Amino acid sequence: MCRVDVVRRAVLAANDTLAAALRADLAARGTVLVSLLSSPGSGKTALLERLLRRAVERGTAVAALTADLATENDARRLARSGAPVRQVLTGGLCHLECAQLRTHLDGWLPDGTEVLFVENVGNLVCPASYDLGETLRVTLMSVTEGEDKPLKYPAAFGLANLVVLTKTDLLSAAGFDARAFERNVAAVNPGVEILRTAVRAAPAGDAGDAAHAGDAGGADPRTAADGVDALLDRVLAVRAGAPAHQPVLAARHLAESGHHHEDAHGEGEPHVHEGAHVHEGARGHEGPHVHDGAHVHEGTHVHDGPHVHGDGHLRDGARAHAGAPGSGAGRPPVTARTAGQGAASAAPVRPL
Repeated sequence: MCRVDVVRRAVLAANDTLAAALRADLAARGTVLVSLLSSPGSGKTALLERLLRRAVERGTAVAALTADLATENDARRLARSGAPVRQVLTGGLCHLECAQLRTHLDGWLPDGTEVLFVENVGNLVCPASYDLGETLRVTLMSVTEGEDKPLKYPAAFGLANLVVLTKTDLLSAAGFDARAFERNVAAVNPGVEILRTAVRAAPAGDAGDAAHAGDAGGADPRTAADGVDALLDRVLAVRAGAPAHQPVLAARHLAESGHHHEDAHGEGEPHVHEGAHVHEGARGHEGPHVHDGAHVHEGTHVHDGPHVHGDGHLRDGARAHAGAPGSGAGRPPVTARTAGQGAASAAPVRPL
């Protein structure tokens, strides 16, 4: 087995262990985590803002954590909903990992939260491979992105519990072939439900069910129905105990390898996730620390030989991390900010 494949498996296996623990802790609190995954510009922040507002109006206790490489723009937008919101700045990292997420939830997630939405960094590659402890993973795509995107990003769509097609008020203008899109989604994730949303087609205060536009791209006369209530209903049903769709891809990988993400990017095609790395000898760690590449791992330690950091550079010799001398180079650690606060902070990992 090549070193690249060993690195990938070790990183994802460690993440899965943390995700399982977070999922159990959230369940004990009565909280369902819903992760939102899409490429940049799909409209997921606009949809999430509408979801939060609608949930508040319906009396559902919701909160949201949104991740970006830079700026607090999304947190400021989402805070207009009246729900608790926190911004995570990844310092250049292209995805969230469960250790990062747990660190930023600790001491912040309000008691009684029923639904926690997590908006990942806009990216359909690396985020697809990282379990965040979610009960429901929602993959979004807009009608301006092309019907074949599910085939180009099979892991992102193939591991989704629910798929959402956004900006359906632009179906005609984009010349989008909805039937082709549905066939492509079914090819990588048979049986998954596809909801349609159009949050710009109606005022923010309007309620409505899912808009089902014409099969070949014709605008549906019910575009005033933005689809947000239908999505929120699916989320609340899962929280109430309804089973979420189980992707065939996830089940097959689990059966073949015992690992949820095994070869999720293609059978027998090892790959490297940006920023993902393990350490020489794959030593176990016993406490939280932060690497130059903004990865949070378990334990403070010194490397004994060459290793690769999240910025892609090979470093030689012993190198200390987590506040030890010489640990300040490279990308800044992940930071979190609550909407409306000025100072960044990173909390230690403790039980929620």
